[in-house]
Amino acid sequence: MISRSGKRAPGRRARPALSNLSGMDDKPGDSAVATLTIGSRYNGPPDSANGGYVSGLLARHLEAEAATVTLRQPPPLDTPMAVERSGDSSLRLTHGDALVAEAAPTAAPEAAIAPVGVEEAVHAQQRFRGWTQHPFTSCFTCGTSRDAGDGLRLFPGPLDDDANTVACVWTPHHSLADTGGRNVTPEAVWAALDCPGAWSGDISGRPLVLGRMAAFVSRTPAVDQEYVVMGKLTGGEGRKQYTTTAVYTAAGELLASAEATWIFLKGS
Repeated sequence: MISRSGKRAPGRRARPALSNLSGMDDKPGDSAVATLTIGSRYNGPPDSANGGYVSGLLARHLEAEAATVTLRQPPPLDTPMAVERSGDSSLRLTHGDALVAEAAPTAAPEAAIAPVGVEEAVHAQQRFRGWTQHPFTSCFTCGTSRDAGDGLRLFPGPLDDDANTVACVWTPHHSLADTGGRNVTPEAVWAALDCPGAWSGDISGRPLVLGRMAAFVSRTPAVDQEYVVMGKLTGGEGRKQYTTTAVYTAAGELLASAEATWIFLKGS
């Protein structure tokens, strides 16, 4: 194990059997892979699904080490969508004739954030900007109105010496466990890698949504254990914000990393 370098941790990679996917039903056909329905629990904005969670579910069908998912429009809640093959290795998520998202294998993104300890992350989350101004208070990942065991309740706040690097503590609830009951599902990890990126920039009065996410999950966290989730602003242009995020153990072992492109909503 390399605890403070930002390198990936050794261990079991998160590539569970597709038959264990929640929210997905097998669907026969040459191009059809499955039907995906996102329950209302997993919202981002009030009327659409959490981008990281949807991306994680779609990525699991690729059976690739890492995946890039591009969201083309807000994924609807409680609505059956079709997962379809697109070419040799890519997937499409559609709702009727509308393209909702696309997924393709990619190289694993490198973690570009030096990990901090649990104590520093606890102090950082006390400075979470969403305590005073939050565009989506019911968000599955970072919503302040979600109860423990319902949302992830990740409240990433800026570090003392870097306003554009945020951190918080995550203790995964047992309701997020996979069929084995000990570790969380990969899609829950993708959701955890989502919003901390948004909060690494100044989004006061400027709501933004996930546009594209590339992620690699080396090992899924265990339920009821403490982890540190971090986000870092890496750039931006126009209505786009670029970020990197990571999940670490309390000892600084990297479990998952992601790079994302965010889109500020028009008029914000």
